[in-house]
Amino acid sequence: MGLRSTLQAGPAIVIADFLRRTGAALSALALLAGTAAADEGNVWSHALAPAPGPPRVIGGFAHGCIAGARPLPLDGPGYEVIRLSRRRYFGHPDTVAFVERLGRRARAAGLPAFYVGDMAQPRGGPLPYGHASHQTGLDVDIWFTLAPQRLLQPAARETLELPSMLRASWRQVDPRRFTGRQVTLLRLAATDPTVERIFVNPVIKAALCRTVRPAERGWLRVLRPWWGHDDHFHVRLRCPADSPDCEEQAPIPPGDGCDATLASWVRDQRPPPVPAPRPPPHRMPTLPAECKAVLGAQPISLP
Repeated sequence: MGLRSTLQAGPAIVIADFLRRTGAALSALALLAGTAAADEGNVWSHALAPAPGPPRVIGGFAHGCIAGARPLPLDGPGYEVIRLSRRRYFGHPDTVAFVERLGRRARAAGLPAFYVGDMAQPRGGPLPYGHASHQTGLDVDIWFTLAPQRLLQPAARETLELPSMLRASWRQVDPRRFTGRQVTLLRLAATDPTVERIFVNPVIKAALCRTVRPAERGWLRVLRPWWGHDDHFHVRLRCPADSPDCEEQAPIPPGDGCDATLASWVRDQRPPPVPAPRPPPHRMPTLPAECKAVLGAQPISLP
């Protein structure tokens, strides 16, 4: 069974196949238990295939769903998908095309491959853990740490450690990790015409405001400060033309964002507690009525 067909069969089969091939029983069983616990009680996480029909985004980023989602190929020129057992590598075709386009542009710029994290579940909807957004197939997390030359096996993609780009004080970027390569990747993402905004840690944006020349700061406007986002950046695309029921966010204010508001974000930044407390479960949002039909639709076969 190949990697793509194995993953399309579901997390349990991913683990079982890996167990058969490697004999890593304890790691596999722990992963299976974690996946089952995370999915319990969330009906959207039990949909293993997209709803049929043409692509259609319904609702908002934190209270919506998607019909006709497409899976992102797990490996492509310039990128690799990680955390495969979550099955969050689905999105609107615009999102799939964005990642593939960014991978090609990053490779052309001489960058190593980047890791792709969460997009959306096969039918979108609320996630059982990790995000309040990522519900409409228009969000994608991209990690700052760039990949080695070899492709990772499925088990390694589950446990990959991806460090923060900030120093321990959380007041400065770490120049050993946040280099010109990370800046280039951010710039390539921010200048894609389908991108609506990108969430980054306030300290990272402040560092860019200091180092990017004023005449070249136009792309910094898309970067919006948000807590966390020190080890990855969160790309959000515009509502696609095929989805009149997609809810856009409020427009980004004019200017590059290198202002007093950003300074207040940086001033209020605090290192996370160690060990980090377990976040409370997300409250189930009220979804548009059309999402009920998306959830209940017959599944389709993945390509």
